[in-house]
Amino acid sequence: MSENDQEKEVPFYPDHVALEAKVALGVVILVVIIGVIGLFAPVGLGAPADAMDTPLHVKPEWYFLALYQLLRYIPKTIGATSPVLAVVLLLIWPFLDRKPDTSKKTTKIRFWLSFAAVLVIIALTIWGEVS
Repeated sequence: MSENDQEKEVPFYPDHVALEAKVALGVVILVVIIGVIGLFAPVGLGAPADAMDTPLHVKPEWYFLALYQLLRYIPKTIGATSPVLAVVLLLIWPFLDRKPDTSKKTTKIRFWLSFAAVLVIIALTIWGEVS
């Protein structure tokens, strides 16, 4: 090393340790200040949450809008269990239907049923957004 490189070096101890101690002390002071402000000027709590009273303006995210709209028009127990049962049925369907698919008619029926299901989900999502 040349003499210029040695002049530019800063030793880890005590310089870096002292800098880290100053930063930690600053963070502690900031946390204590926020704690004292919170102690003497608390924000307070609002009214307790009521799960049975949802405000009218509340809407779920876009990916739950179809299920949200479905719950508006069918009984809650059916609306809550039918999507779960549909997903379970889709998961176990390959194990239930073991025969080879040779007919074009069944392929068309499956395609149109899937197409209709996708259209219903899209329509319920859009309907849930605009309602």
